Amino acid sequence: MPVQLNHTIVHVRDRERSARLLAELLGVADPVPYGPFLVVELANGCSLDFVREDGTVHPQHYAFLVSEAEFDEIFARIQAHSLPYWADPYHRQPGRINTNDGGRGLYWEDADGHNLEIITVPYGG
Repeated sequence: MPVQLNHTIVHVRDRERSARLLAELLGVADPVPYGPFLVVELANGCSLDFVREDGTVHPQHYAFLVSEAEFDEIFARIQAHSLPYWADPYHRQPGRINTNDGGRGLYWEDADGHNLEIITVPYGG
């Protein structure tokens, strides 16, 4: 069996708020409780397991590969929530999307500063 990423833990101040908003934005199933986690399952079997962090949250980067149609849907939900977004990971191009590698992409932040990204073509095209 080839190596696959199965899950990653996402440290947040409010696991309910963060997990539910990400699931809503991405258009995936509602998070499911599992022990101390709220689990957001993705289509490829990988999950993001949200856990409450009482200390400092160290922002991470999470990128999601989506279809062109899904991009449009997610982008519309980001706009409906009035979330700031950028064309670049350094947030120097506000209110824009990128067309890197022949696809489209954008970045936004969650409430804990995690840098979230949607792309329609993997890096390197």
